[in-house]
Amino acid sequence: MSNPVEEFNSYRSKMNEKLLADNNKIIKRIFNLDSNAFAKGALDVKTKELLGLVSSAVLRCDDCVKYHLQSCHEHGASKEEIMETLSIATLVGGTIVIPHLRKAYEYWEQLEHGEG
Repeated sequence: MSNPVEEFNSYRSKMNEKLLADNNKIIKRIFNLDSNAFAKGALDVKTKELLGLVSSAVLRCDDCVKYHLQSCHEHGASKEEIMETLSIATLVGGTIVIPHLRKAYEYWEQLEHGEG
């Protein structure tokens, strides 16, 4: 039986390694900037990940939504926090976000049930 969380993480890791191994300075700097942007600062990591979740949902990037959901889960976000965050994303992004909201809800359930 396939595990969607493990499949996503495995693919992401494999492709990130390939991209970084190509030794493109710009791509490496973008990856580094992303890592540093989500590090603890004036805002804690969970808050930054929730902000990333809103942005990703509004931009309709399912891979980014999955990444931020997993990070939120790892940093102790509750289902209530996730749903409130996704409700803001849907309000800001409009009804076109609803298909991504469905996928996000499903992925959160998988994270909650330890499918990753």
